[in-house]
Amino acid sequence: MLCVRGGQKMRPFLCAQISGFHTSKPGLAPRSFFGVEDFVDDDNSRPYTYQKGKKSKNPNKHVSFKQRTVAYMEPFTLDVFISKRFVSASITHRVTCKQVAVAGTNSKDIKAVLKSRSDIPACLSVGQILSDRAREADVYTASYTPRDRDKFEGKIRAVVQSLIDNGIDIKVYLD
Repeated sequence: MLCVRGGQKMRPFLCAQISGFHTSKPGLAPRSFFGVEDFVDDDNSRPYTYQKGKKSKNPNKHVSFKQRTVAYMEPFTLDVFISKRFVSASITHRVTCKQVAVAGTNSKDIKAVLKSRSDIPACLSVGQILSDRAREADVYTASYTPRDRDKFEGKIRAVVQSLIDNGIDIKVYLD
């Protein structure tokens, strides 16, 4: 909207129509300076709320054949989470990102049977239940890479060893 101020030059500015609480007459108020339309990306096409992916420092970087095909050659991954209170593990399909089999000591059926939800026997039972559920979903192999903060020993090793003992072939990648 263009507004004239006392016979001076016409200056454009944005106005929004508002109405007072006690009056029924609409009035004009300046539009918010921090509106979505005020912020656009570098190419002036998207609002600021759009989250761009990280740009590679080297756009011409070569991606090896193994990096491109590993998700299809070994499609299932094992994820193990251990806290002070419970243990959970899942097998996920890499390409579709769907969880094929899930087991944890926090579920009702396992919670009642176990003495403790976070000790080594609990980890062994989670591995056994997860292997049963994975076999029902026709998954017989998976790969496991421990997180940076996790060491492949103790409870995590008990879950993986239980899966191996119950018929699921786990390929462990230790860096």
